[in-house]
Amino acid sequence: MSSIDELILRSTKEIVVKFIETGRLGPAGFNETFKSIYQTVEETVKGLEETPEKSEE
Repeated sequence: MSSIDELILRSTKEIVVKFIETGRLGPAGFNETFKSIYQTVEETVKGLEETPEKSEE
């Protein structure tokens, strides 16, 4: 597992923990919600990696 993947997993875990702490997430919806959050974080991070930097004019 690459360091980026570890950071994505760690970030997802922190978000899910906050949802649980605030009562927005329970055991019934955990699996689906975790996958959704993970995919969103992964798409965001990896999308930023692939975006070429704009050259300054």
